[in-house]
Amino acid sequence: MFIAMNRFKVIKDAAEEFEELWRNRTSNLKGLPGFVEFHMLKGPEREDHRLYSSHTVWASREAFEDWTRSDAFRASHAKAGGTRPLYLGHPEFEGFEVIQTIGSN
Repeated sequence: MFIAMNRFKVIKDAAEEFEELWRNRTSNLKGLPGFVEFHMLKGPEREDHRLYSSHTVWASREAFEDWTRSDAFRASHAKAGGTRPLYLGHPEFEGFEVIQTIGSN
């Protein structure tokens, strides 16, 4: 299993716009080989920004890498620069190989 995360430092005055953008965004993830689930997380508020993180679970690193080379990926990111500046800096990507999972059962 592989978890892909992006951290977004969103300008405090743009937080509502950022959330609305993500709520109304067309997702191209469903039905992709290896896609498990997606979460958009709202984190702490800092002096000049609010932290958000996207959290996507994939069956494997290979499935994630295939997604990054797909037409679905390009379609999902085609309008990424088309809004007013919402972030401080660029999103920060982090990828994680899952080494342990503990379920509720």
